[in-house]
Amino acid sequence: MHSKLQFRSFLLLVGIFYLNFLSRIVLAPLLPILEVEFGLGYRGAGSLFLFIAIGYCVGLLVSPFISSLLNHKRTVILSAMGVGGIVLIISRSTGISKVCLSLLGVSAGFYLPSGMAIITELIKKQNWGRALAIHEMAPNLALVTAPLLVEVLLRVLPWRGITVLIGASSILMGTLFFLMSREGEQKGKPTTPETMRKIFREPVMWIILPVFALSVGASDGVYAMLPLFLVNEIGIDRQLTNMIMGFSRIPGIVILLFSGLIIDRIGPILVMAILLTTTGISTLMLGVLHGALLTPVLVFLQAISSACFLPAALTAVSFCFPHHLRSLVISFVVTVSIFCGVGMTPLGIGYLAELSSFSFSFAILGILILAMVPLIFRIRIRLELHGDIH
Repeated sequence: MHSKLQFRSFLLLVGIFYLNFLSRIVLAPLLPILEVEFGLGYRGAGSLFLFIAIGYCVGLLVSPFISSLLNHKRTVILSAMGVGGIVLIISRSTGISKVCLSLLGVSAGFYLPSGMAIITELIKKQNWGRALAIHEMAPNLALVTAPLLVEVLLRVLPWRGITVLIGASSILMGTLFFLMSREGEQKGKPTTPETMRKIFREPVMWIILPVFALSVGASDGVYAMLPLFLVNEIGIDRQLTNMIMGFSRIPGIVILLFSGLIIDRIGPILVMAILLTTTGISTLMLGVLHGALLTPVLVFLQAISSACFLPAALTAVSFCFPHHLRSLVISFVVTVSIFCGVGMTPLGIGYLAELSSFSFSFAILGILILAMVPLIFRIRIRLELHGDIH
């Protein structure tokens, strides 16, 4: 019975994470509509994600303090309720409020450190790779369903109606977690100057940070600007663009089902190196090679490799740091990654697209990703010292 309750709690966390991510990424497939309705340029469109990312970073940084005052379970519930409430407010606003976007990011940012703490409490250490791979299916499923939901629901609802459904669903999921979960009663550890010094003295942190940031940029940052690239530069219509974006994420979800087994068998470092290499090459090729058939194929390849990276990376981080520091490290690493990958990357892509083209911006990003691959193997040394790597 206890294992059934744990499994139920785990599934509820996956559902909350899915809606958490969907609420932030659904603007991407709506961009061609919002660009016309609100007169957004490429940089203006990219800046929407920057404000969400800034808020998300604030939420991640504040999350340890919140969980130390409440506990991990209540922090997760607060995140789900806050995301739902802010999305409902956005659905009623007369424009795209940057304050609301920032508050959406803050509420969403509360989730991950506490969610990860609950998962690593629920799941045995030897099964972390599989558990985190399943957990990571949530944002990848959001990337698949966001454009498909938009195209289906736009037939019967305005874009504001779509946001109402997402906001209400997030509130419902938070309520279910409150009523049905028994885990997460532990309180988080607040950040102190001594704790941060201890984390920053770890050389592995300065390897993890740029690798995480570029991997998130390759996945979420590229995804955010793909609709404008495919519609305005490649000449694919909006409906087909959203179909391509949605279906391109399905293979990544399928592979995620097996990636946890692979991570647990061969170790997270080799998996990270392989996936970062394929992500860099496919992103570079997305900028260099064009064609009505070739570009969608490259979108698929780029989506597959970038989608599967984070489970291996989060497993590596979990191995590198003890339990009492884990949520703080994840909070800080994801904060930097979201700011750079989800906030600055779309803005940078939009800026370079106005100066030159989307193709040029993707090529530059691909080169930067490939430059990070040699650093991955420096993390291996750190893990071996702890005796936690295969």
